[in-house]
Amino acid sequence: MTMNHALRYGSRTLALTATALGVIATAVPAAADEQPTAEQILADCASGEGKCSFNSPQLGKAYLGEPRQVSELLFNCTESPASQSMSWADTVGSSHSVGGSVTVGGGIEGIITASVTATYNYTWQSSHTETSSFTVTVKPGEVGWISRAQVMQQISGTWQTHYDDPKWGHYYWFVPDTVTGPAPNGTDGKHSAVVVKSRKMTSGEKQLCAGGSTQDKVFTRSQ
Repeated sequence: MTMNHALRYGSRTLALTATALGVIATAVPAAADEQPTAEQILADCASGEGKCSFNSPQLGKAYLGEPRQVSELLFNCTESPASQSMSWADTVGSSHSVGGSVTVGGGIEGIITASVTATYNYTWQSSHTETSSFTVTVKPGEVGWISRAQVMQQISGTWQTHYDDPKWGHYYWFVPDTVTGPAPNGTDGKHSAVVVKSRKMTSGEKQLCAGGSTQDKVFTRSQ
């Protein structure tokens, strides 16, 4: 092969690479029509317009998420401590670092699940639901409720999408992403926590106890 032939071949290869590959480093787009947003790429992955894979998934260490109220509020308008069994339900979903949630049963969920299973032989779930009941004891003049914290885990990887025809000027686009979602109880030694919390009534809540059907009663109400 002559030197001129080699240079021409190399130039065509570089031109093909530049046309074929596009990388989105952040969720913020460049100037209009220069490149898509990360959300647009993931929308194409979800719809199937782009042939997508979630490459090189990396599991982060499990941690305990922020506690949140999962039951109704229990008001004690009496002069004695009151105990009552209360039901609770909690559903925790997954979210992307590029924005938005992972829809259960959607195309994105299936791609992540397949990638994580193939790499770690680990079944990832985008959503987790638990329900149960707990006895809540509330002091006079206080409000009680049930709070729960879910074990969470992050999965970092890169979305790769392939288009049959160039879109936004490229056949391939790559989007770094981190997915945060629920992890099985006991992952990395972390366990979900269910606790009873209480606080003093506000002045407005005390007025509810001052008259009407709630006077000298124990009652529940939603948030």
